[in-house]
Amino acid sequence: MITRGQLINDRYEIIRAIGEGGMANVYLAKDTILDRKVAVKILRGDLAEDEKFVRRFQREAISASSLNDPNIVEVYDVGEDDGKYFIVMEYVQGLTLKQLIKKRGSLTLPEVVDIMLQLTSAVAHAHESYIIHRDIKPQNVVILEDGRVKIMDFGIAVALNAGEFTQTNSVMGTVYYIPPEQANGGAATTRSDIYSLGILMYELVTGHVPFKGENPVEVAIKHMNEPIPSICEYDPEMPQSIENIILRASAKNPKNRYESAWDMHDDLETALDKNRFNEPKVIYKYPEKNFEDKEMPREGRAARNAEKEENKKDKRMNKALIVVGTIVGVLIAAMLFVFILWPKISDKPDIEIPDVQGMTVKQARSTLEDKGFEVVGKTKKEASDEVEEDKVIGTDPEIGETLKEGSEVTLIVSTGSEKIEIEDYTGENYEKVKEKLEEAGINVIIDKKDVSKEENPVEGTILEQDVEPGVKLGEGDTITLVIPNVYISYPNFTDGTYTEADVKKFCDENGLTLNVTYVEDGSKQNGIVTYQNMAAGSKVSSGANLRIKVVKNPEKAPDIESATETRDTGDM
Repeated sequence: MITRGQLINDRYEIIRAIGEGGMANVYLAKDTILDRKVAVKILRGDLAEDEKFVRRFQREAISASSLNDPNIVEVYDVGEDDGKYFIVMEYVQGLTLKQLIKKRGSLTLPEVVDIMLQLTSAVAHAHESYIIHRDIKPQNVVILEDGRVKIMDFGIAVALNAGEFTQTNSVMGTVYYIPPEQANGGAATTRSDIYSLGILMYELVTGHVPFKGENPVEVAIKHMNEPIPSICEYDPEMPQSIENIILRASAKNPKNRYESAWDMHDDLETALDKNRFNEPKVIYKYPEKNFEDKEMPREGRAARNAEKEENKKDKRMNKALIVVGTIVGVLIAAMLFVFILWPKISDKPDIEIPDVQGMTVKQARSTLEDKGFEVVGKTKKEASDEVEEDKVIGTDPEIGETLKEGSEVTLIVSTGSEKIEIEDYTGENYEKVKEKLEEAGINVIIDKKDVSKEENPVEGTILEQDVEPGVKLGEGDTITLVIPNVYISYPNFTDGTYTEADVKKFCDENGLTLNVTYVEDGSKQNGIVTYQNMAAGSKVSSGANLRIKVVKNPEKAPDIESATETRDTGDM
């Protein structure tokens, strides 16, 4: 079990879990060497001993580490530590496109085009590196606050030249975005990613996926056989150019799709030009049903069935029903064994797991063994806000369940509370405090309070907090920190005592920009300020512009005739 504070490869300090997948779990961690936050993906413990899964996991790292694109999550490191296979990736914060769609529904067309331009550019770059993503879906795309998108989780990406197309990787990914050739058991090509991009674009435009069903088999069959619903019929105001891009990308026959992600990218660049709004609806050059893609790589053709079926839809449905029927039969047989045969075979009595919560491990072990259970030597560790560290939280199976005598029970032991005790942060730098609290999963809100520069405040210093010291907060809790909004108060520069030099000195000391206009005013002394653009007492911040008017009268020329007369009188 991965716990908070644990070091992976003596370098990556685990902060908290941030995601779980079918193959690996993802943790937020701190790179203690480069002092930055990273995401660490660790292969699930039950799969780490499976050589096939380990190979896939390592292949993911090798494939993804070769990609360097601003719209692809970067891979920093890969390795193995004490049986744990890990990948260290760029940590990105934002909403997935799926979360954004759930929050807002359909997006605006400029937003859709901007997102798709970034995605097609990233996918094209991956294809140029001989890598197919194979699992493009809105859950695997994060949109950042600045509008950039990042494709993540190349977890089932396969190098085109790997030469290895097995059943394990032949039909993968989420069924709502799966290309028909993969749903039909064929191999993925670069055009398979283009199909998934088309389905994703459809969802961005409409707010929903084009094909739904009661089960994955039904959805997959629709991908193989049903035409994609018209978004222009759904919304008559929709430009035909937008629908045409979706139709080209999500064609059933790969030969009707864009030849490359760059071609789709180029088409998107002019999609919102008004002269394209009423262009003709796209007509496919090649058949969309009963086609044979001869351009598909040899491995892909070999993976297909050798014979064509006259009615593929009915036969696939029959096959699906057979599979479902087999599974149901196995489940019924298992239930009969568990509920009818096993009680007759086993003559051991049923025992209820006693409540051992709050006990020490030794006490709990003794209590369970006295009842007739076998206690597993290795305990599970979990954080708890109610049970103190090293005491028992519960058991697996749960307390109160009834088991046969001799059944194994695992103790779940507390690692203590993950909550941290809030301190008095006043006087500390808010950025350091904010980083510390956010690492514990606490939401930090920064508020500002006006403080005059005359009070000599230190910018970025915490003045107040809305949670008292001593209170414990954990993941999801919120605290507000108040920092100073330092302002400067203007004096009355026009009271007749301020000169231009006085105002300039004030501006230099407070980081203000001074603009001076000179005016003539015979009634006032040169250098006196007669106007300021903001009244006395106005509050401004450093960097503001101050405009003033200063008296500057021309110097008077001497009276020449009077001076001459004076000299003449003196000579007499």
